[in-house]
Amino acid sequence: MKKFLIVCVAIGAGFLFANQSSAQQVKIGYFDEQSILPLMPGIQKVDTLLRSFTEDSLRQEYDYTLGMYMRQDSVWKKDSASMPAKARELAQRDLNTLKIKLIRWQEYSNNLAEQKKEELLAPFMKKIVDALHDVVVEQKYAYVLRQDALYPYVQPPLLDNLTIRVAMKLKLTIPKELEDEWKRQSGGGAPSNRPAGGAAKPKG
Repeated sequence: MKKFLIVCVAIGAGFLFANQSSAQQVKIGYFDEQSILPLMPGIQKVDTLLRSFTEDSLRQEYDYTLGMYMRQDSVWKKDSASMPAKARELAQRDLNTLKIKLIRWQEYSNNLAEQKKEELLAPFMKKIVDALHDVVVEQKYAYVLRQDALYPYVQPPLLDNLTIRVAMKLKLTIPKELEDEWKRQSGGGAPSNRPAGGAAKPKG
């Protein structure tokens, strides 16, 4: 998922704080897409589709590969001695290819599952990235850091948390921890899409 991030800028503490008056003129924020993904309407279907892909498609491919290996292994044991040299070489190569695939199946299936997950998350990530872009342009931020890249260079309270702004831009239901962060950042008051004393109604 990390490849979907717009910007990841490594900035040392010296750059940020060597000239405090200059730093105050440069708007710097941090962002965590993993805090927003679970809030996206319809995101629950990703787990269902991914589980179906793993249990159905990948399982069928494993069963097919195993069946092919067993058949070719049986043929190999029975006929390899009488095969012409070239045919024996090709048969052994095909058998070894299937064997290696089965031995490395866990790694292979994990890679396919990760690719499928990224494919399923892509429409949600596009909405998040577009909203982040709009927030950066509208609020005139010069730099956006990934939240997990901050420590040990700078403490989050010294920067703006853009995660809450993106959630508001997307009109998402805002959890308490993000609301608390917004209050610390803005000096109090509930986010505009969350009525005081109640949860915001999700859109879409």
